[in-house]
Amino acid sequence: MTRRKFLERKRRVRILNAKLKQLFPEKQITGLRHRSHWQLVVAVILSAQTTDKKVDEVTARLFKKYRTLNDYLHAPLKEFTYSVKEIGLYRNKAKNILAAAYIVKERYGGRIPKTMMELMQLPGVGRKTANVVLGNAYGVIEGIAVDTHVKRFAQKFNLTDYADPKKIERDFMKLLPAHEWFGFSNRLIRYGRDICPARVHDCVDHPLTKLYPLAAKRWPRT
Repeated sequence: MTRRKFLERKRRVRILNAKLKQLFPEKQITGLRHRSHWQLVVAVILSAQTTDKKVDEVTARLFKKYRTLNDYLHAPLKEFTYSVKEIGLYRNKAKNILAAAYIVKERYGGRIPKTMMELMQLPGVGRKTANVVLGNAYGVIEGIAVDTHVKRFAQKFNLTDYADPKKIERDFMKLLPAHEWFGFSNRLIRYGRDICPARVHDCVDHPLTKLYPLAAKRWPRT
């Protein structure tokens, strides 16, 4: 990336971020219902390639049946898998959640770890999930959660040259000061859910597109 392109993108992301703050004043917007740090981990693992609405529907029942970490430790895999069958990739997610519960109990004494490295040791937890959990559970900001909405936004608004979430995260971390990372990604996810969804549509009149009209003509790469 040339310095000129970098400075142009830095200015653009600053303007777009200011608009996002107007649209969504609250910084902490998880979109996933939970009452404990462990429930947050479960919900975020389930949310991969699944809408928050569907996850909330499933966890509303799941969290009544499995109330504590110990309930997951004693849950039969077949029974637990059935409980999350409405979620995409539910078989792998069910295995990962139960395996993660065991590690949290045995290795961390039942507490969700507070570092990126430790969280990423849990099955089903990648960097995006770890960023979401750290930021929402502990206010620890080590990076930017790049989900499908954030990835799409980065490409539509010409803020990256990449499709790889890790490279997109690195670009955003250079473009934004660290204290903006958490609020920016949460607001952007909310923007993708509520205003500019992934399906093909005309977004000329959307708030952020008005600030960068070329976004209406840019379609993300996979």
